[in-house]
Amino acid sequence: MTASLAARFETARPQLGAIAYRMLGSVDDAQDVVQEAWLRLSGADSASGRPIVNLDAWLTTVVARICLNALRDRHGRGREEPVAQLPDPIVDAHGEYDPEHRAMLADAVGLALFVVLDTLPPAERLAFVLHDVFTVPFDQIAPIVDRTPEATRKLASRARRRIQHADPVPDADLGVQRAAVDAFFAAGRTGNFDRLVSVLDPDVVLRGDFGTGLVRAEGAPSVAKLARGYAGPEREVRAAVVNGVAGAVIVVAGQPVAIMAFVVRDGVIGAIDVLADPARVARIDLRAVTG
Repeated sequence: MTASLAARFETARPQLGAIAYRMLGSVDDAQDVVQEAWLRLSGADSASGRPIVNLDAWLTTVVARICLNALRDRHGRGREEPVAQLPDPIVDAHGEYDPEHRAMLADAVGLALFVVLDTLPPAERLAFVLHDVFTVPFDQIAPIVDRTPEATRKLASRARRRIQHADPVPDADLGVQRAAVDAFFAAGRTGNFDRLVSVLDPDVVLRGDFGTGLVRAEGAPSVAKLARGYAGPEREVRAAVVNGVAGAVIVVAGQPVAIMAFVVRDGVIGAIDVLADPARVARIDLRAVTG
């Protein structure tokens, strides 16, 4: 492989990683996909000896196919059934962003959007992610999902409607988000149940991964009862930015035990996503917050 082709691959790597992460919700899996694309590029270059005319399109197609196969394997090959799960969070310190994290997120906001993406059939998810997020044209996506361009357009449209209906996007102002999250933890620390309920949307949803599958609670009173435990005196709440939105890392005896992300709309919390699976938390890079 020529040095120039390797350099072009490195230039494309951030976007390839962002596509794979948005498709699979796993940082490790995304890195594996990008590495597999590199191996395939190396093999294609060695086998043909001819230059790839449009390298970016070729790599995007390779990564997309690998991700689509991975999603179908995850859901059960041959079935297009949704399986919701919390993705791997990308955590930054409040007020700071790692450039590599920014590239990986590709403007994604919050874990809630990823939860919705994970309820989409694989082909819909691929069509939406490639077209709506990364502006890949439908005629390039169509062969990947074995559809016509028009049918692929309909896949993306269905995905878009599902996402809009779920409304996972928070207020744009991170300061407003942080104020609501701080009020949430302050109310929890004082044991003021009414105040805790008041910072929650009446229809708030809490989704939690505690290592035994996705747990869900709905309604302000139910969520407040569960959430009070995250503000106990033995728990240190460290402010964080989780996938671009206000969040927190919960630390007990110096060890992170949970990562929380919030959807704040109109100054109140509409959704809380909690990753508290010890094995998964241990794999997440939290040095920006705990280091």
